[in-house]
Amino acid sequence: MTRLRDRAADLSMGARMAFTGGRDGWLRAVLTAVGVGVGVAMLLLAAAVPGALDARQARGDARDDLRMGEKIPAAANTVLIRQTDTEFRGQPVRGRVLRPEGPAAPAPPGVAALPRAGEVLVSPALRDLLGSADGALFAPRLGGATVTGVIADEGLAGPRELAYYLGSDTLAADDATRLDAFGGGLPGEAFDPVLVVLVVVIFVVLLLPIAVFLGAAVRFGGERRDRRLAALRLVGADAAMVRRIAAGEAAAGALLGVAAGGVLFALGRQVVPLVTLMDLSVYAADVRPPLPLVAAVALAVPALAVVVTLVSMRAVLVEPLGVTRRATPVRRRLVWRLLLPAAGLGLLLAGAAGVAPLGGERQTAAGAVLLLAGVVTLLPWLTDLLVRRLRGGPVAWQLAVRRLQLDSAASARLVNGIAVAVAGTIGLQMLFAGVAGRFTFDTGQDTSRAQVQVQFFPRSDTAAGLDRLADAPGVTASHATLTTQVTAASGGYGTLRIGDCAALAEFARLDRCADGDVFLVRDSEGQPAGIGPGATVAVAGVDGVTWQVPRTTREAPVRADPSGYQQAGLLVTPGAVDAARLGPLGADAYLRLAADQPDAVEHVRNAAAGVDPYASVLTLTENRQASQFVNVQRGLYVGAVVTLLLIGASMLVGVLEQLRERRRLLAMLVAVGTRRSTLSWSVLWQSAVPVVIGLALAVVFGLALGAVLLRMVQTPVTVAWPALGISTGLGAAVVLLVTGLSLPVLWRLTRPDGIRTE
Repeated sequence: MTRLRDRAADLSMGARMAFTGGRDGWLRAVLTAVGVGVGVAMLLLAAAVPGALDARQARGDARDDLRMGEKIPAAANTVLIRQTDTEFRGQPVRGRVLRPEGPAAPAPPGVAALPRAGEVLVSPALRDLLGSADGALFAPRLGGATVTGVIADEGLAGPRELAYYLGSDTLAADDATRLDAFGGGLPGEAFDPVLVVLVVVIFVVLLLPIAVFLGAAVRFGGERRDRRLAALRLVGADAAMVRRIAAGEAAAGALLGVAAGGVLFALGRQVVPLVTLMDLSVYAADVRPPLPLVAAVALAVPALAVVVTLVSMRAVLVEPLGVTRRATPVRRRLVWRLLLPAAGLGLLLAGAAGVAPLGGERQTAAGAVLLLAGVVTLLPWLTDLLVRRLRGGPVAWQLAVRRLQLDSAASARLVNGIAVAVAGTIGLQMLFAGVAGRFTFDTGQDTSRAQVQVQFFPRSDTAAGLDRLADAPGVTASHATLTTQVTAASGGYGTLRIGDCAALAEFARLDRCADGDVFLVRDSEGQPAGIGPGATVAVAGVDGVTWQVPRTTREAPVRADPSGYQQAGLLVTPGAVDAARLGPLGADAYLRLAADQPDAVEHVRNAAAGVDPYASVLTLTENRQASQFVNVQRGLYVGAVVTLLLIGASMLVGVLEQLRERRRLLAMLVAVGTRRSTLSWSVLWQSAVPVVIGLALAVVFGLALGAVLLRMVQTPVTVAWPALGISTGLGAAVVLLVTGLSLPVLWRLTRPDGIRTE
């Protein structure tokens, strides 16, 4: 019992030492708390991401209005709804038109009362947009409706979502979906196994650098701690007591860091709703890490601090004469440092060969962690090996090299996080580039012929609507046709398309064309059946209206339209038919836009909405990617940006702590005539050399990780050189930025009062 009390007393003394020692002691504690706190906040944020995405998905499911299967009859508790989704400058806008059919009509989540005709409820983000200078560019799509309220949080996927509910008294049942309740949509699409591998590796790549940095942060102030421990040896403390005191001090600093991390996380949550990354925004309440994970972080970080401290003290000899002398320098051994990456590589290769005793996802995660951990274990050895051979050069270079030769591990620890992040990002980018083809689909759309397709449903003023489209600002050319459906006496049906020769040439290869000509276009299946020269066809939807196909009608080979579809039917020039007697006509318009007017497509959407709020406006693109793949890629980009920024902030704390440790030495160098610019270059070289070595190592491990992952998903190994360059460039930029931000502190520390000691 006495021994236990003594050990507890040692730990307690270490804890007190973490917060005593005057200004330097508190400054050391604050730096450690900030460094550890940033890491803890990142861990909590990462733990909260799945829950935040689930919350978004739950709100989206609750407002689902898609219905498949048997239709329900109109009743007092039903509502008609129709989608009017659009975009505004690349941002998706969720739009719905509502018409209640009775007093008990259900309201979607976030809506207290359904809007009446001429009224619209908007999301707070859309309300802000309408009140801004850009509001005039979007307002025409609301048809002049008056904004009477906002959609509450529970009705939106995120705080920055653009959405509206527009009231209507003309929405017809034939054109809308009838609901008696919102929510309960179809289950989501299952994840592709390749995407599962991507998600697993993304979590590893984003979380491992955080763990690496935590290991470095808990060693802040190590040199001063060793000197204090030497003083304790002088008053009778033995080696075991010193280790316990050091463990208590590390644990206390880590606990302060955990508290700081909790505060940083709580503050960061309040900023989250203000940020939109890749069209993704969440509410502060969504960012809630599960309590078991919070408890695990709160326990693991102090435990990590104690373990790291005890391991680091194995290389330190604390003597009772007031000095701390490093044990005899031992050359770092390579063999054990290769074991971790070799084990990781083995696990991944075994998984690629179909041998997964740990389970596919766990084995992939374990393999990636061990392989990337090789960067952490090899970087100090490689840095020590290379800097040991450096000689000569300018004074700044010599100062930097000498410092690295004395203690290369400290600099390597700061670079470890960036190196791991870069290595993981390179591997992931290779995997993304390799499998992108599986999730990228050729749309067949030809953007050289048109950039936008507008479709109007049958209406009486379609021709005037097409003129409004052609006159929209930024439209340089318009090829439009009026359309209707016709049926033959045999039951065959087809499309009758009216337009000038240029517009008709978008659907068929016409050898010659003049007003009054008619062409019959057949697709690969021989449609339309029963429709040919001399046949009489009936106009669908208009009783008693028929039209005889001229006997001079010529057949023309079909041509894919700009949207990529081959459309069979009758192509008729205006002189061959009286369009006015065919009843309401629909329309297809293919528009070319001026490249120097980026808002041209917004004007087209406004013009289309002015004609028909339900008009379809499609921006043509030559290929599209699967939404799940895009979401995973978007998550990687968001996570990588956040990770690099936070690691950069953490590195800045580490560099400042190192400068503070050497404050007197730097001030003395300036006092004896060393120029501050020389010291600045020295600090830069001290950061740059490990960075170059770390990034070179990261490239090697990143390529290895990418190659193995591609093999796991049975995809040919290719190197994504642009991604490799961007990843390494971003990592280097973060380190150089951190070094630049540390220079003002360096200049302040080298003032004459920096020599003062007590």
